[in-house]
Amino acid sequence: MHIIGALDALSQTVSAFVKNGKTIGFVPTMGALHDGHLALIEQSAKDNDVTVVSIFVNPLQFNNLNDLEKYPRVLEDDIRLLENQNVDVLFTPTENELYATKPLVSINFGVLANGLEGEFRSGHFEGVGVVVSKLLHIVSPDRTYFGLKDLQQFILIKRMCEDLSFACEVIGVETVREPSGLAMSSRNSLLSETGRNNASVLYKGLQILKEGVMKGQSLKALLKNTRVIYDKAENFKLEYLEAIDPKDFSKVVKYEDLDELAVCVAGYVEGIRLIDNLYLRLK
Repeated sequence: MHIIGALDALSQTVSAFVKNGKTIGFVPTMGALHDGHLALIEQSAKDNDVTVVSIFVNPLQFNNLNDLEKYPRVLEDDIRLLENQNVDVLFTPTENELYATKPLVSINFGVLANGLEGEFRSGHFEGVGVVVSKLLHIVSPDRTYFGLKDLQQFILIKRMCEDLSFACEVIGVETVREPSGLAMSSRNSLLSETGRNNASVLYKGLQILKEGVMKGQSLKALLKNTRVIYDKAENFKLEYLEAIDPKDFSKVVKYEDLDELAVCVAGYVEGIRLIDNLYLRLK
């Protein structure tokens, strides 16, 4: 595994692979790697000749400095983990390397970014758009991989690549979960064992909602009942629970005429912000 921190060295290494006819898969991460990241890497290794992974905690996507400071950084552990995976190149730029000057250009995702995460994390997706577009230009992969736990992010990045004609395919990989159902996240490492148990209520609430949808029950009533479950949960503070049409992220109150339905939730456990979602193909 090549470990590279400089942009020019990465470009030279990737260009050599391309000249030899190799296809490139790219997995951008912020480190503190877990089995969810490994699922992305595994899919990339299946689809491509070469897999590039990046680790960079992007300051532009944090609207809360305390959240940025608390974000886990365990690069040495990540490197040891990746040495046993099908990773050919690990890109570990510093902030000065990736942002030699403060970016003046930003990515505006329009109405798709107004709700859910965009509503509660001002500037978050603009920062995601900048760093992902930079990394895609630098790596120039054939395919790039994102976890569907961050459903809104995946859809926005996919749309960005389509609208701006990026020459890569954006592939979503199913959420990997802990035995309790808690979606794997780098932030989980900041929780105590009790906190992880409390956080499993996110998944439990979504599963109860899913069962109700499969039985044809009223979405309005299901959302109301699920909010009650979250409100009563121990040491869990709900931020939002919304049902949306994944095509345009518009809020919905019924699903009978929809082809797809997504229910997204965010909340806090022990001061740590967690998100999850339920995605259903109805037809």
